[in-house]
Amino acid sequence: MPGTFSQIYIQIIFAVKNRDGLIKTTWEEELYKYITGIVREKQQKMLAINGTSDHIHFLIGMRPSCCLSNLVQEVKKSTNNFILEKKFCPFHFEWQQGYGAFSYSHSALDKVIGYIQNQKEHHRKRTFREEYIEFLEKFGVDFKEDYLFKWL
Repeated sequence: MPGTFSQIYIQIIFAVKNRDGLIKTTWEEELYKYITGIVREKQQKMLAINGTSDHIHFLIGMRPSCCLSNLVQEVKKSTNNFILEKKFCPFHFEWQQGYGAFSYSHSALDKVIGYIQNQKEHHRKRTFREEYIEFLEKFGVDFKEDYLFKWL
């Protein structure tokens, strides 16, 4: 019987609302495991996840039947509830609207996974804003500054 075969790799990036540094190292690993569970439940493959106190990156192997915007919406909605229920954050936690999604070839996976795993070190040298604009420019994504994440 014929099947569908694909290799679709997507890096997803999104930020805490107002770029507040609310993700603490004491609970970020639990958050990443929770996000991984959502991705797996949606029958996608988590390849890497990491971030800083104000944003996260994750790389997935995506099935062609996946609607990326629905997946990201579910991750954001569910993690907001998870963080609230676990009382991880003494402040109101919310993700900013929007996200970045960037595709990669199979040959680039090791480099992208390394980049994601090295987020904290990477952001000692550059801001999230610089990083995000570089992604948009590198991938040839047309954008207007007014529609990017709100920057502090």
